[in-house]
Amino acid sequence: MTNSTILEMRGITKTFPGVKALEQVNLQVKRGDIHAICGENGAGKSTLMKVLSGVYPFGSYEGEVEYEGKECRFNGIHDSEKLGIVIIHQELALVPLLSIAENIFLGNEQASRGIINWDKVQRRAGELLKKVGLKEAPDTLITNIGTGKQQLVEIAKALAKDVKLLILDEPTASLSEKDSHALLDLLLEFKTQGITSIMISHKLNEIKRIADQITVIRDGKSIETMDKADITEDRIVTSMVGRALENRYPSRTPKIGETIFEVKNWSVYHPLNLERQVIKNVNLSVRKGEVVGIAGLMGAGRTELAMSVFGRTYGAKISGEVFLHGKPADTSNVGKAVAAGLAYATEDRKVYGLNLIDHIKHNVTIANLPGISSKSGVIDDNSEVKAANEYRKKTNIRSSSIYQITGNLSGGNQQKVVLSKWLFANPDVLILDEPTRGIDVGAKYEIYTIINKLAEEGKGILVISSEMPELLGICDRIYVLNEGRIVGELSGEEASQEKIMRAIVRGEEKVAS
Repeated sequence: MTNSTILEMRGITKTFPGVKALEQVNLQVKRGDIHAICGENGAGKSTLMKVLSGVYPFGSYEGEVEYEGKECRFNGIHDSEKLGIVIIHQELALVPLLSIAENIFLGNEQASRGIINWDKVQRRAGELLKKVGLKEAPDTLITNIGTGKQQLVEIAKALAKDVKLLILDEPTASLSEKDSHALLDLLLEFKTQGITSIMISHKLNEIKRIADQITVIRDGKSIETMDKADITEDRIVTSMVGRALENRYPSRTPKIGETIFEVKNWSVYHPLNLERQVIKNVNLSVRKGEVVGIAGLMGAGRTELAMSVFGRTYGAKISGEVFLHGKPADTSNVGKAVAAGLAYATEDRKVYGLNLIDHIKHNVTIANLPGISSKSGVIDDNSEVKAANEYRKKTNIRSSSIYQITGNLSGGNQQKVVLSKWLFANPDVLILDEPTRGIDVGAKYEIYTIINKLAEEGKGILVISSEMPELLGICDRIYVLNEGRIVGELSGEEASQEKIMRAIVRGEEKVAS
């Protein structure tokens, strides 16, 4: 290890029952660099970082970890944090009903003789929030701030531990383009302060922008490390998937029919603040065989719109009408929305989309139990096994069997289970909220292929995505939502990132005036 190297991991091998997650992985990180780690879902990226941070303790893996010239044998996360190695996981570890300040110092309390010094907590939290560019008061509850701001709280929490090596697992996966840009700028700022960062990411444009080096992991093995000058998207993709991906988005010839789904004069108020209107008189439609996108910045109301339409799972004082096949549809609760032919794949698959402690079989069939039951309402196990296997094959879920626990699957395969669940329910219209969030390029292509196939079968698809290139790549038509209003509608041919942003800016001007 040279003076310029802060971390070296050699020959790391990690085995779970029946699966070799990592095999002889090597990683070398230079002091003060931003080092990106790339790879398909299930390649072993997060596992490697859990070995480094002590989540998987010494003795549970083979190989050596050398940090600042010394071999490290961490028995837990506190051991690595004492040396300034702090990991921020993809699922944020914040307590919603505690304040920002309380979360920042959770497990790192500012106490003397067991008594917390709250003045010091508030003062230090204020200083840290300023460092990460968050203007919220330290006593604001986590539940009252958005995901982008929660990510900044996690980083403030890391700074409170005198971080030297910051590990971020998919830090921008749930952020809007604007918030992602701000977070990347923050990492570049930390770099000037001498903080080394390791970032796991699927977003190749972000990696190209900030990474000094990138290591690609495929099937649990380290494939290659590239310097900034050698980084190209094509080379990364080829290393990740072991083959060249000619097109990011599968080609499709749309066969668009009559309108099958309409939302008219839809208005929704905030469930806690009944004076605040979140969705303002929205009108939209989806035709048979059409893929329609909803673009907008974070906070525009895209998810709120989808959830309020699907069984009124969000909002208060909801007004407006939903039509399916030209007839008024009752979507006043989830059961009625599903019965009417509507499906909603949530942006948060782990919390709202899946039962992570149950196996694939039950997750696939849960939204359509009558489809595997006798007339008397008794579930037929043979029918359930047949259905689960059929949809596992259809969506190419990579698992040992339908009895694999869903929480043990990679993000991409979990998303395929969510899609399988709704496909088995046989809806006419699918609302897909961030369908490829936290998924690698190979798995994304598979999801796009499934979307195309559904459109070909005559389903109507409504896609919400924070990634504009994704919407431009797969949609026949795009609505632009801003501040709860539709501020633009563009055909697939005329749509561009610039036109979408112009519609948003114009919409903001209208709101302001």
